[in-house]
Amino acid sequence: MQEFWGIRLAALIVDAIFLTLFMWVLTALIYPLIALTNLYLFFNFWFIVWGLVILLYFTLMESKWSTTLGKGLLKLKVESLEGDLSYKKALMRNLSKFLWIPLVVDVAIGFSRSTKGSRRRYLDDYAKTRVVKIE
Repeated sequence: MQEFWGIRLAALIVDAIFLTLFMWVLTALIYPLIALTNLYLFFNFWFIVWGLVILLYFTLMESKWSTTLGKGLLKLKVESLEGDLSYKKALMRNLSKFLWIPLVVDVAIGFSRSTKGSRRRYLDDYAKTRVVKIE
């Protein structure tokens, strides 16, 4: 089971690298417009934009293809325990990834509430989803 969590962490790191590169490109594209209009105040809210991009990325990728770039590279996928993996379920399971910090709390609560055989994040339990290894 610990190896499985290591693979999930590696997938999250791949996704974090991709999202960071995406945000660098977005910043480079938006900066000239902000400089021309002198709206540097916009960057005070950049962390909110960053969090929304994270939520959109994980929600859209997982609800449409049941995986993200990181999960796909490491042969993981998200599946619903009841019915299809809808946008609502994908959003619910990914709310803790907003700015990454609450994810640690989500994992800690999930581990403390779960049994030895089924350790999932708390929001995975709430959304009735799980991450599985594709063979």
